[in-house]
Amino acid sequence: SIRNHARRDGLAVQRDRLRIAQAAARLIAEHGLADWALAKRKAVRQLLLPETTSLPSNDEIESALADYHALFGGDAHRNALRRQRLEALAWMRRLALWDPVLAGGVAAGWATEHSEIRLELVADDPKAVEIDLAANGVTYAALPPRESDATAHLRIESATAAIRLWIDQPGLFF
Repeated sequence: SIRNHARRDGLAVQRDRLRIAQAAARLIAEHGLADWALAKRKAVRQLLLPETTSLPSNDEIESALADYHALFGGDAHRNALRRQRLEALAWMRRLALWDPVLAGGVAAGWATEHSEIRLELVADDPKAVEIDLAANGVTYAALPPRESDATAHLRIESATAAIRLWIDQPGLFF
């Protein structure tokens, strides 16, 4: 019947999305791919699926990364995550004036050893954070804002990790 055919097609789409998410997660975890859109496209090619195949969302990639680490990460993943979280804690203490919050993969537990540590700060003037970093000899780079994002982004390369600071201004978003 048409209904059964449509259901089979829907299941096939879901199965392909899961396979793509799993392959992309492997590429991200094993090869340090930071561009998730690229990882998804590479996964499609590896799986020999049509380029028009429905791609998984980033949430599906995060879930696949968590599964990947649970299956294959073991102590190495736990130790790397612990090191990243300790580095994050040190930066959170250093940036305490701006109420930092750990976010992203390091906070959620799906980060790879190549993942940035993401700290979200709140500052009346994002330049104040830059001035503080510069005054304390911290080398950083100001990154261009992402599409439809008024948040300021700074990147710090420490000896052990890359830290991305997302700086929101209070009252900027209603």
